[in-house]
Amino acid sequence: MTNSLSPPVAMTVAGSDSGGGAGIQADLRTFAFHQVHGTSALTCITAQNTCGVTRVDALPPEAVVAQMEAVIDDIGVQSAKLGMLLNTDIMTAVAQAIANSTVSSWVIDPVMVSRTGAQLIDDAAIATLTTQLIPLATVLTPNRYEAQILSDQAIHTLADMTSAARKIFDLGAQAVLVKGGGMTGEFKGVDVWYDGNEPITLTTTTVDTQDSHGTGCTLSAAIAANLALGKDTFTAVRDAKDYVTQALQHALRIGQGQGPVGHFFPLFKLERG
Repeated sequence: MTNSLSPPVAMTVAGSDSGGGAGIQADLRTFAFHQVHGTSALTCITAQNTCGVTRVDALPPEAVVAQMEAVIDDIGVQSAKLGMLLNTDIMTAVAQAIANSTVSSWVIDPVMVSRTGAQLIDDAAIATLTTQLIPLATVLTPNRYEAQILSDQAIHTLADMTSAARKIFDLGAQAVLVKGGGMTGEFKGVDVWYDGNEPITLTTTTVDTQDSHGTGCTLSAAIAANLALGKDTFTAVRDAKDYVTQALQHALRIGQGQGPVGHFFPLFKLERG
């Protein structure tokens, strides 16, 4: 006789990272760490390693929605996260699927600009994400450069981050976490949380590592996992930030470029050099 379990279920709607450091691969490992069953809907396939991305192929919007509906209709989903949606057609289809779904919690990682400032999607897709998807977000997690676009202001200080969080909140998200991973000096790694009440500054130990690939994906997935576990939104964010800090402390030195964070660090038995 087996002892069957009924764990919470989370879903990631995002792209595939063939190098395993970000995208759905990072999301599913993060869900598993939190003892949440992970499901997925692929939006695009990337040829990617620690040195960069060499090719991106989008899936048809109908295929993305079909994956979402298949999971939600049968398995049920307590929370979900959106990552790389890539283009306007996929975004529009996903927004409609969300509006028709029974899933109550949606964590949106806007994936518009990389942490180094490189724009990843075109202006039309940014406009679609802003008008159609952000108002559906339970938690929105823009990095510094994404927050600059969404708030239409420069961000250099903690006060700038707070001002941007307020402006982005007005776009319709229930809560906003402006991430400080792209900041410099004393503000690097400092995040600002805003849900319409007093802004809260979140800080953790700064981790000095070149291997930080997948931190944004991992954070949003961890928030979704915590929401699936029944935590309130602020606790879900705070605990997710702690998890990412530990994963950074156990980052993987693999490949010739920027390695990924160590999602499975409690199981990592090898001695670190």
